[in-house]
Amino acid sequence: MILIVDDDNAIRLSLSMLLRKAGYEVNAVPGPSEAMTAVRDFAPQLVLLDMNFSRTTTGDEGLTLLRQIKIFRPEVPVILMTAWGSIPLAVEGIKAGALDFITKPWDNKALLARIKTAIDISGGVDGKGEFDRSRIIGSSPALMSVLDTVRRIAATDAPVLIMGENGTGKELIAETIHANSRRQSSPFVKVNLGGISRSLFESEMFGHKKGSFTGATTDRKGRFEIADKGTIFLDEIGELDVNSQVKLLRVLQEHTFEVLGDSMPRKVDIRVVCATNADLPAMVADRTFREDLFYRINLITVTLPPLRERKSDIPELVNHFARQFGRANHMDIPDITPDAMEYLSRLPYPGNIRELKNLVERTMLINAAPTLDGQAFRDAVSLSPDTGVAPVTASGSLEDLERAAIEKALVKCGGNMSAAAAQLGISRQALYRRMEKFGLST
Repeated sequence: MILIVDDDNAIRLSLSMLLRKAGYEVNAVPGPSEAMTAVRDFAPQLVLLDMNFSRTTTGDEGLTLLRQIKIFRPEVPVILMTAWGSIPLAVEGIKAGALDFITKPWDNKALLARIKTAIDISGGVDGKGEFDRSRIIGSSPALMSVLDTVRRIAATDAPVLIMGENGTGKELIAETIHANSRRQSSPFVKVNLGGISRSLFESEMFGHKKGSFTGATTDRKGRFEIADKGTIFLDEIGELDVNSQVKLLRVLQEHTFEVLGDSMPRKVDIRVVCATNADLPAMVADRTFREDLFYRINLITVTLPPLRERKSDIPELVNHFARQFGRANHMDIPDITPDAMEYLSRLPYPGNIRELKNLVERTMLINAAPTLDGQAFRDAVSLSPDTGVAPVTASGSLEDLERAAIEKALVKCGGNMSAAAAQLGISRQALYRRMEKFGLST
């Protein structure tokens, strides 16, 4: 049963008719006292909660009622209803425990989809069916915890934010979410937001009509339209400038967009999965990332552990990369000795799994032997520092090794930041942060 709390009788009637037609049981009440009576008497599947119940528009009444509902029924999902201009108020509601928010006037189809997602997340989908994790290698406790979350939320349409250092496999997790979703037969569209300039953002994401700007010689579909009925993966969302964040928020909120050169709004049915290695909460505090966008994209957050926190997965990863590279290049697949695995398990990997993959492939190219021991990998590291791995010494701490790897890459690349970052297997932004941490300069 869904509980509707709104002092506007017309809204209560409209929502009740919509939800009953969709097969839900409904109880609609006009204010806080009636709502709390209903919540005490039974546990609804979901609460649709207006933010104001008097002439004031502060939202204090709605926030107070939300907190009271969460005291009595902490497991019940709450979706807030607010006007577009009151989104900061909705953000406060998310902080207070609401699961999601919608703006008035709403789109019926989008509202029903959000309601279904909220109910699924809260227990309607158990995630116990067949689960395709073929893209993900490893069985460490840290990784299995991530996969348990992915299993539970994949079948829903909940927006997901994947966080983690560069090279930890965020794109593979996004692909796994899509492969296990109801949208698996529809497009999975990858967008690297860090590679799209501000001037081209609207054209790339929303498309354009012929003649809409200089150089627009043909019509072009944007990424959102291509992803319709499927999943759009927005990588490096932390790199998006503030103006583009506003445009993106509107699409994620309303599921509508306008093609450049065409004023007719277009609807899009998508699931949004975002990824970043940036500290978005810190960026929100610094006002470089919009707080309302942050809460819109991270209904579910999946944080990937760095390779140093899942060292037990290294042997399985090494063998997987060796088989993959050997088959792709028609090479014999070598045996990796225990002492090689022990050596590889002691390296710091600032570039995480991507760095390990590069090291395995480089070692196979340098030493085309049927067996690769620890010395073979040491030789690959010493002969070419492109992997960013520094030799491990008994006295060297993890930070000392990471600093040495960065210094070596910078020297070899003549201070070229892009080239050094590429060698280390990390982004330029990540390299800047690490240099600042260690007090390094070019």
